[in-house]
Amino acid sequence: MPYSTSSPQGGAHDGGDKPVIWTVSVSRLSDLFRDITLEYDHLAAIEPLQLGFEEAARVLRERLAHEPCDVVIAAGSNAAYLRGRIPVPVVVAKASGFDVMQALARARRVSPRIGVITYQEPLRELADFASTFGIDIAQRSYATKEDARAGINEMKAAGIEVIVGAGLITDLAEEAGLTGVFLYSAASIRQAFDDALEMARLTRLEAKRGRQVRNDDTRRARRGLHDLRGESAAMERLRQTVLLYARSPATVLIQGETGSGKELVAQAIHREGLRRAANRPFVAVNCGAIAESLLESELFGHEEGAFTGARRGGHAGLFEAADGGTLFLDEIGEMPLGLQTRLLRVLEEREVMRVGGTRPVPISVRVISATHCDLEARVREGRFRADLFYRLAVLRLALPPLRARREDIVPLAEWSLKHALAAVDAKPHPNLHAEIRACTPLLEAYDWPGNVRELRNLMERLALFLAGEPLQALTPSFLLSIAPELGAGKDGPAIPLADPARENLAEVLARFGGQRDAAARHLGISRTTLWRRLKSENLS
Repeated sequence: MPYSTSSPQGGAHDGGDKPVIWTVSVSRLSDLFRDITLEYDHLAAIEPLQLGFEEAARVLRERLAHEPCDVVIAAGSNAAYLRGRIPVPVVVAKASGFDVMQALARARRVSPRIGVITYQEPLRELADFASTFGIDIAQRSYATKEDARAGINEMKAAGIEVIVGAGLITDLAEEAGLTGVFLYSAASIRQAFDDALEMARLTRLEAKRGRQVRNDDTRRARRGLHDLRGESAAMERLRQTVLLYARSPATVLIQGETGSGKELVAQAIHREGLRRAANRPFVAVNCGAIAESLLESELFGHEEGAFTGARRGGHAGLFEAADGGTLFLDEIGEMPLGLQTRLLRVLEEREVMRVGGTRPVPISVRVISATHCDLEARVREGRFRADLFYRLAVLRLALPPLRARREDIVPLAEWSLKHALAAVDAKPHPNLHAEIRACTPLLEAYDWPGNVRELRNLMERLALFLAGEPLQALTPSFLLSIAPELGAGKDGPAIPLADPARENLAEVLARFGGQRDAAARHLGISRTTLWRRLKSENLS
């Protein structure tokens, strides 16, 4: 059956007491990492990952969402790429001066003319070294793989036969028919492992301190970088910006359409930020969902007897509740002007005065605010204080709407549908991947005014129908019957569905891995009719 009920299985990861270290490499450095790992496996749980650049960042983020890792070791351009793209420390394995001299000695045995290619900038001391010892050395630097390949081809054209560099460089040199001399030594890699162990020790010490000061767990940011899903360039830039802003205590203004994930981004900034190790509170309030008279008390608190109905003994506001952590002010554009003045004072003075109170309460809170409206237009209209706008928007972040990253729609739909099916104890059919991709024209043509939230809600609706009709395949026609809104484009005309009678049978079979039952369900025909069509088209 395409969708059958199942009981969720749980599992636990036993990381032990050892620090967890992952080594990341894509070249011959992997062999060196593996050899050195044997010397350190009694001190740490070390796992080698032969990945690089975009794939490495994606896989690491996915694994870090549910697996522990204290530190990552990488080298060269791979390490530089991962820094700022994953939420754990990256220790960079660096070649020493002795490594360089040893590599040059090996290279000179091959040829008197040597090329050296390094990441981002050349070795400044190498020119003086070459002049002193009479060695003919040509230097280049690179930023991308294409730069590296161009530098190697340039050196080859100049008659250079041996090139010194990291793993990427030596691999490319040998592809070009030259001799590659690997730069790193075992001593340098051991130093990287020693640095990683110390980094892991400090990280765990900070985490332990954070657990000792943990308070009400209901005020926690439960979403992180991994929840910012999507492999589009726009989402990669967003994740990099989140990690960059997480390093600063400055205010952040997040602008984005309804359902684009503003609170999710705020939580990710908080979780990956300076306060992450101490596990500080994350407190959220929707400024447009609370009446003005109540919002003041909610934000700033009140003393006993401050107003009719005031809580006995007084009440600490959300600023005090978020002390040491982050206060997320959603829909900040809806805040009344009177409260804007009080908010500005709190941000400038770093203290809050309760309603009816006379004693200021010092606070240390990072404020992240969000809005779906044009705040600058509201400033021009006199509906929002200009001084508060600039105080809230030290750092700014604009979230892309879902329609601006259409390549993410189908993968997001598949991920959301799998989770929605699990929530109703339904097991997805093995062909779900192919089935949902058959719905790509419908999903990508729609503009998703409710953005990711609307997509997620639709997948929850779809999951209920699929769980309730276990023999029903996920076809474009079935999806359209559940979500007729997908059948209209921007200007309203219906988007015609593909005619199953005209679909290419070979392509349909290939899409479903040759499974005829699945292909027949997709086409909405019986297995017998499918067999006849295959026979008539000489495909049986």
